[in-house]
Amino acid sequence: MIGSKFPICQAFERSFSILPDMAGSSSSSPSRADAENARIRRILSSNLYFDVSSAKAPVVYSSSYDIAFMGIEKLHPFDSSKWGRICQFLISEGILDKDRIVEPLEASREDLLVVHSETYLDSLKSSLTVATIIEVPPVALLPNCLVQQKVLRPFRRQVGGTILAAKLAKERGWAINVGGGFHHCSANKGGGFCAYADISLCIHYAFSRLNLSRVMIIDLDAHQGNGHEIDFSSDGRVYILDMYNAGIYPFDYEARRYIHQRVELSSGTKTEEYLELLERALAVARNKFDPELVVYNAGTDILDGDSLGQLKVSPDGVKLRDEMVFRFARDKNSPVVMLTSGGYMKSSARVVANSIINLTAKGLVKMSGVPLCDPSL
Repeated sequence: MIGSKFPICQAFERSFSILPDMAGSSSSSPSRADAENARIRRILSSNLYFDVSSAKAPVVYSSSYDIAFMGIEKLHPFDSSKWGRICQFLISEGILDKDRIVEPLEASREDLLVVHSETYLDSLKSSLTVATIIEVPPVALLPNCLVQQKVLRPFRRQVGGTILAAKLAKERGWAINVGGGFHHCSANKGGGFCAYADISLCIHYAFSRLNLSRVMIIDLDAHQGNGHEIDFSSDGRVYILDMYNAGIYPFDYEARRYIHQRVELSSGTKTEEYLELLERALAVARNKFDPELVVYNAGTDILDGDSLGQLKVSPDGVKLRDEMVFRFARDKNSPVVMLTSGGYMKSSARVVANSIINLTAKGLVKMSGVPLCDPSL
C-alpha cells in the first residue's frame, strides 16, 4: 500500500520488531488447537457481521474512515481524505445514494485477536510504534490516547468494513469497501501505513462464518502485499496472485516465497505492458485455482505520476484493470471484495470513482443489490 520510507522512519523500523506469538494467545502459550479454538470462538461471538437491508448497496464506508488531526496527516503523502472523496464523487454522479451506503462497526480488540497477537496489539499503545508504522515521526510525541482516537480508530473501522464486505459479497456477488487493503500488516508486525491486517482478518472470518475453504487474493497495489503473504504462508486454502513493482518497498524477500503467482514489474512499466502481464496472470490463475471468494486489493498507486508506486499506468488503464478482475471473478462465479488500498495523488479518488462508474456501466456492479452470481455456490 505505502512505500515512502522517510529516513527517520527507516531507523525506527529497523529497531521495531514484534516476536512471533500465536494470535490471541496468553502467557500460558496454548497449543495450536487451543489457539484455533479461541480464534473460532472470537469470530462466532463478533458483532462485525450483521444483516444488511437489501435496500442498501454493497458499498461499505463510514465518515470515520477519514483521518484529520491538526494537519499532521499531511506529513505523509497518503491522501487521508481519499475514502470520503470517492463516495462524494459517486454520489454527485448519481451512481450511489448516500442513504444506501453500508456503515460498518469498529473492530474491537477481541475481533483483532482473531489474527493479531496480544503482544502486537499491546505494542500499539506506544505512540512511537504507531509513528513507525504510519511513517509520520511527529506522532511519536503525541499522547497515545489521541493516537488511538485520531489514527487507529479510523483504521479499526476500516477493518470492520473489510470484514463485513466479505459477507455482503457472498450475499450479493460483489462488495466494495471504500477503504482497507492494509496489506503490509501481518499478525505480528505493522508497517507501510498498515496497522491492522484487515485482509487476513477478512479471510479468517469468511472461513468460519461463510463456510468457505478457498480464497484467492489478487493484489494489484504497486507494492508487494507482504503482510497477508506471511500470514497465509502455510495455508493451502489461500491462493495469492501479487503483481507489484519489485524495485520499491517493502523488499520482503521471505514473503515473496509464499506468492503462488508473482508478477514483478520494473519502475516505469506502462499501461499496455501492465495490462498484457495482468491478462496472462489471470489466465494462469483461472486454471490453477477455483476460488469461493476473491479479495481484490485495488491500489491506485500504479498511476502515472504516483511517486511511491513509480509505475506509468493511465487512469483508463486502471479502469481496464479493475474491469478485468471483476470479469475474472464473474467468469469463475466467485463473489469479489474490492479494497481501495494505496494511491497517493489527489487525483486517485476521482480515478477510483470513475472505475466504479465503469464497472456499473459494464454490468459488473449493480447498485440495486441484485446478485451477480449464485450466493449458494
